[in-house]
Amino acid sequence: MTQSNIAASAASLSPSGGQQSAGATGPGRLGLWVMLSGTFLVVLDFFIVNVALPSMQRELLASAGTLQLVVAGYGLATAAGLITGGRLGDLFGRRRMFMLGLLLFTLASAACGFAPNAEMLVAARVLQGLAGALLQPQVLAMIGLAYIGEGRARAFAAYGLTLGLGATLGQLVGGLLIHADPAGLGWRSCFLINVPIGLLAWVLAPRVIPPLANSGNSRLDLAGMLLAAAGSVAVVLPLVEGREQGWPLWSWLCLAAALPLLAAFAFQQRRLALRGGAPLVAPALLANGRFVTGLLTTLAFYVGNASLYFVLALYLQQGLALGPLASGMVFTSLAVGFFATSMAGARLARRFGGKPPIALGALVLAAGHALQFVNVAGWAGHSHVVAWMVPLLLVQGAGLGMVMAPLVSTVLAGLPPQHAGVASGVLSMVQQASNALGVALIGILFYGRLENATDTAAYSGAFGVALVYLMVSALLVAMFHWRGTRPSAPRL
Repeated sequence: MTQSNIAASAASLSPSGGQQSAGATGPGRLGLWVMLSGTFLVVLDFFIVNVALPSMQRELLASAGTLQLVVAGYGLATAAGLITGGRLGDLFGRRRMFMLGLLLFTLASAACGFAPNAEMLVAARVLQGLAGALLQPQVLAMIGLAYIGEGRARAFAAYGLTLGLGATLGQLVGGLLIHADPAGLGWRSCFLINVPIGLLAWVLAPRVIPPLANSGNSRLDLAGMLLAAAGSVAVVLPLVEGREQGWPLWSWLCLAAALPLLAAFAFQQRRLALRGGAPLVAPALLANGRFVTGLLTTLAFYVGNASLYFVLALYLQQGLALGPLASGMVFTSLAVGFFATSMAGARLARRFGGKPPIALGALVLAAGHALQFVNVAGWAGHSHVVAWMVPLLLVQGAGLGMVMAPLVSTVLAGLPPQHAGVASGVLSMVQQASNALGVALIGILFYGRLENATDTAAYSGAFGVALVYLMVSALLVAMFHWRGTRPSAPRL
């Protein structure tokens, strides 16, 4: 996201309509670090668990469906609560809700770390996701309220870097923690590491983050919140659990109920807007063809984002028998490619006439998936597969960076300021829900191909099927972005 677009989004999200609090010159570097620690923890914890999944499965005797819920349940809970979390900040104050979300996230992390069984771990992950949904929306709004001028520009740049660090370093941090095995905690340390960081940030927050004004005139759309959450769960839960349980009746009933629930949500939002209320999603946004196409592009990208990390971790550790540390080091190649193109984003945009080459990045990503498919199929069961995988992950990471870095600002570009905040919330919700949906869909393909086999050749076949899914996802990103950038695309 560009600095100007992020600033506009934060201004619209703020209850004061983007007006700076009196005398706000920024809470300083320590205050910014405390704010960004919340964002870092929320993003990190979506990805850090991937490298720990095999260890969790062995210790807790968890099923494949439960493993998917450990990842997808967190993302789905975060997605369902993001917009509501922003409204709570309007009502009760950004700093207060940030601190409450941070404390709840820390406690939920401890519950994950001490979970005695797989079911308790999934429940704690859902609570962790809900706490993240309360915490995360406050950060962007607080930066927009607390900083001005060059300080605001630097703060937003640090915010964008934090998002990338959390996503790309999660696998490596998890691998290092499991390998070090502090106090014999194993995979549990991936969650317990949040506790000292969260508590320190919680103690410092009231001392280094100024109280920021809130108008208190927003209202929670409880009906919309419940309908959106129910519709999301009705889609993702049967996709995660249905395959393993033989697609029982309840799974089909949930899928059948999803469309009516989401249709009821759309109707309720439109009706509330006509009555002068404050819906979760402004219907006027969905009349903007360019914005809707941007959401479709985001959906296509993020259903292949977290799902890539999910199946790659399983393939490396269970299929190729790599340890958590070695697996994390392989992921580092993906991170290097990501950062290389992310940092070169401005230069790439200038080379392509001032527009970020998102469609080209999606094609690079699809090519990387295709080459990785050839590698896995050609060297199935051979040690050379890892040697070739590392440079190909650089290509895949480069494609990810070319798409992810500019995607948010591109989707929000051209929207009037009065819609920027709501649009940012909708976009964040689509990102998180798509991550959860992608893990569910790729799990069906991966485990369906794997069946009950445990040999390397079977895992290679399952990973190959997953790579085909990821290629399709990347090609859809290129197609949707191309359609959205045509001159005929309508604007609001």
